[in-house]
Amino acid sequence: MSSSAAPAYRRMSVEQRRSQLLAAAVDLFGHRRPEDVSVDDVAAAAGVSRPLVYRYFPGGKQQLYEAAVLDAAQELIARFAVPSQGPPTGRLAEALGRYLEYVDEHAHAYSALLRGGGVAETSRTEAIVDDVRRRAAEQVLHHLGVVTPGPRLAMMVRCWITCVEAVSLTWLDAGKQPPLDELRDWLVDHFTGLLLVTATTDAEAAEAALRALAQETPRSPAGRLVARLDPLRDAAARLLDGGVAP
Repeated sequence: MSSSAAPAYRRMSVEQRRSQLLAAAVDLFGHRRPEDVSVDDVAAAAGVSRPLVYRYFPGGKQQLYEAAVLDAAQELIARFAVPSQGPPTGRLAEALGRYLEYVDEHAHAYSALLRGGGVAETSRTEAIVDDVRRRAAEQVLHHLGVVTPGPRLAMMVRCWITCVEAVSLTWLDAGKQPPLDELRDWLVDHFTGLLLVTATTDAEAAEAALRALAQETPRSPAGRLVARLDPLRDAAARLLDGGVAP
């Protein structure tokens, strides 16, 4: 018997087979540019025939790519949903931790989601990715007690979400360093800083910041950040008094 014989066909349910093919596609899209992945590649990675791929995904590579993007997007959206209990920065840390755990566990899918580009990207995939950002922003604003944000607060939250995406991709490229918990805490501090700076020039952000700070505790992320900033208080006081040398 030849050692190069094809592996035996394994019968699966429709959902199992579709999941298997989608997982193979996600892995390939995570390692290569979408335009460099073919249906034959997906079939080979899944150990099935090309016609079988088309049976489950008649649209071929484009349908596979869109399904991969949608699968990752739905999971990421779910990760941002946390209970409305406890200090706001604690809730944000929980949601962000869940988000980064997905990035850690599904690096290829995350890369495929955000690094699509090329001929495989369509208005549909762009809309799917933007929906992740929009839904994440809604969750963040929900925990700030804001339903319909003004332009400056909305831009601040979207700016932070864009930063989270860029940092997550850089973190993967850097071998997942620093550790996930440190990365999460730094990004929560970054959000707190952005909110407080925005609050100095925007009344709506100031109201949201004051409402959030009233719920924080000395042990919450915002409370720990304030404690770490304490050594800078004297320098800030000298600056206000005009006593800092030029």
